[in-house]
Amino acid sequence: MHRFELRVRYGDTDQMGWVYYGNYLRWFEIGRAEMMRSLGRSYRWVEEECGVLMPVLEARARYFHGARYDELVGIHTGVLASTRASISFGYRIVGEDGTLCAIGHTEHCFTNHDAKLVRPPAEMTSLLGVAPRVDAELAELLGVRT
Repeated sequence: MHRFELRVRYGDTDQMGWVYYGNYLRWFEIGRAEMMRSLGRSYRWVEEECGVLMPVLEARARYFHGARYDELVGIHTGVLASTRASISFGYRIVGEDGTLCAIGHTEHCFTNHDAKLVRPPAEMTSLLGVAPRVDAELAELLGVRT
């Protein structure tokens, strides 16, 4: 799985000092974008050069332990499943002491700029084909067979 680290900012926390739950979904997006970037392409490339958008069809998160202000968290991201028309990513958020904070997944379809379903072009399919996959431990936590 791809790993990206970020430091929890004060604005990421709620009044109680814990990371606001909605920010984990934002971190999933960051993990996805940074995984693509690690493969040599960006989301901008997908949208502008391939002409493909990847709207979210479903997003789920399960929380185990909150992260705190100034903590360094790891965002682990991998491809969970893919078909000709959609792709799912799995995520694990881990605190700097190794504590599991949250897991989740997102499912995306492929559309053009007119919101019509499309198949991704060959170059994009090849890129996603070499993207890191979700590990067995996360797949089990998500209830998915690998």
